[in-house]
Amino acid sequence: MILTGSAAVTFILRRMAAMLALASLAACATPKDAAPPEPEGTLPGYEAVVDGGFEIKQVDLRHLSGDRARAIVHYTGTEAPGTIVVDIHSRRLYHVMEGGFAMRYAIAVGREGLSFTGTGVIGRMAEWPSWQPTANMIKTRPDLYLEYAAGMQGGPKNPLGARAMYLYRNGRDTMFRIHGTIDNPSIGMATSAGCIRLYNQDAIELYSHVKPGTVVKVRTLEESLAAEGPYMDDARGLAVPDTEANRLKLAEDLAAMAAAEAAAAEAALKAQQEALTASN
Repeated sequence: MILTGSAAVTFILRRMAAMLALASLAACATPKDAAPPEPEGTLPGYEAVVDGGFEIKQVDLRHLSGDRARAIVHYTGTEAPGTIVVDIHSRRLYHVMEGGFAMRYAIAVGREGLSFTGTGVIGRMAEWPSWQPTANMIKTRPDLYLEYAAGMQGGPKNPLGARAMYLYRNGRDTMFRIHGTIDNPSIGMATSAGCIRLYNQDAIELYSHVKPGTVVKVRTLEESLAAEGPYMDDARGLAVPDTEANRLKLAEDLAAMAAAEAAAAEAALKAQQEALTASN
């Protein structure tokens, strides 16, 4: 639930001040750094922007449905203000604020994001980070990753997106990252590769409010169930609360998708038969 309490208002004003400061810097940029005009219907905070000389496209409103836009929410956890809390099961990330609130972000969780629980700290931060696929990624999908074996420089095609925050434990890189994405439709989903993905606009926003040494906690399943309740995937693969209504909707959506696929297959077969008949 989005809040309007005094603590939330104070935090919003602080963030607005930071955004105004960034805007004043942008006003001093050269013309080539000016953001392109926005089409109607853009959700505030998810407009197209130019950052570091790279254009970040707006986030389609369709991808922000189902509480996937960042929002200030009630937070009842015991973590100290400033802590980042990652819930890979409900696919949410919280930046804990003072006064019982948190900024909530939607995330996508890749295979690498499932390999860590407990706490660590942000040991390194990077703007428009470079990326290198793992040996296993190259081995399993050389058609996709072999050409990037030596690494890929940061930019709009880089899967780490506009920002990356690297989680360390006991001074060592855990290979767990919180980063942007070039695949906006994946937010809210479990993905085959990657770690913890945010919309680039959200990655930039979060990055501006954290620093090296920030504590990151990744919830266990038990902690997630206690804090969020059970979650499930809908027909699109998005994490939603595991309720009777959502289970009924899942069954209906899957049935509708199966019927559509069957109709498409039947139409294709009919067209093929008609083409064969015409050729004879």
